[in-house]
Amino acid sequence: MNDLATMSLLIEWRDGHENLLGARICLFSLPGVGNIGKAGIDALNSTNDAIEIARLHHTALPPLATLDEDGLLSPPHLSIKGIALESGEYILTITGSSQPLEPNNQGAMAREILTLLQKYKISELIVLAGMIDEAARKETFIVPSSSSYRVDLESRGANVRRDEPSSGAIGLAALLSSLGPVYQINSACAIATTVGASGDIIASQKLLSSIDEWFSLNLVIPKDANEKLVKKLKQISPQKQEDLVSELVQGHDAFYM
Repeated sequence: MNDLATMSLLIEWRDGHENLLGARICLFSLPGVGNIGKAGIDALNSTNDAIEIARLHHTALPPLATLDEDGLLSPPHLSIKGIALESGEYILTITGSSQPLEPNNQGAMAREILTLLQKYKISELIVLAGMIDEAARKETFIVPSSSSYRVDLESRGANVRRDEPSSGAIGLAALLSSLGPVYQINSACAIATTVGASGDIIASQKLLSSIDEWFSLNLVIPKDANEKLVKKLKQISPQKQEDLVSELVQGHDAFYM
C-alpha cells in the first residue's frame, strides 16, 4: 500500500504495515565520517531482527537503483525498520545509502520526514554521527536541540555537550537533528569521535552502547557485533570513487552529516 505524503515524498508501506507500530523513539543515520552511524544502525537492525515497515522514496535522491537485501532492483530510498523491545514496544531506525545533493532539497526532505514522524507521534529523534578528532580522544556525547530536552537527557545520565560541534553541522541529518522542536519532536545528535574517514568499528559500537544505556533500551549488542560492523563497513565504504559524504572536521568548519 502506497501513501503520498507530499508531492515529492512517497511512502511505500512494506509487508502489510500501515503505521509506525506505535514507536516513540527513532534512530537515524546516513553514510558519513567512518560510517559510524550508518554501520551502527545496520548492525543494530541485523542483531535485533528488525522488520522493514516502510520505504521513503523522494524525488531529490540521486537516481541510482541498487539491489536490495532480497536481490531485487530497488529505487533510491530510505528504509524505516522496527526493532521490538523487551517491553513489547518498538523503536524505529531510518537509514539509507544517499541523501539529496542540493541544500534546498535536503531541507525539503527533512521537513517531509519530520511531518511523517509527527503524524505518527514519534517523540524522540536521535541522529547518529561521527566527528574527526585526535586519536587520544575516544568519546561519545549527545547534543540536543532544545533546553528542555537537554535537562531530560542530563537526568538520564547522558553525556550532554554545550560546546560541540563548535562550528555547526550541514546536511539532511543535521537538519533532522535540529528541526525537531518545530514539529514537537525532541531531537538530538549523538556523536562518537574518530580519527578519520576510514571505518571506525570501535567508535560505532561504543556509540550504540552509549545510546542503549542513555535511553534504557536493552537492545541486543552481541559480542560478534564487531564482525557485523566490519562486513557492513566494507560494503558501504567508497572504493575508487571520491567519498561524496565529506568528512566531519573539528574546530573551524561546520561538519557534513
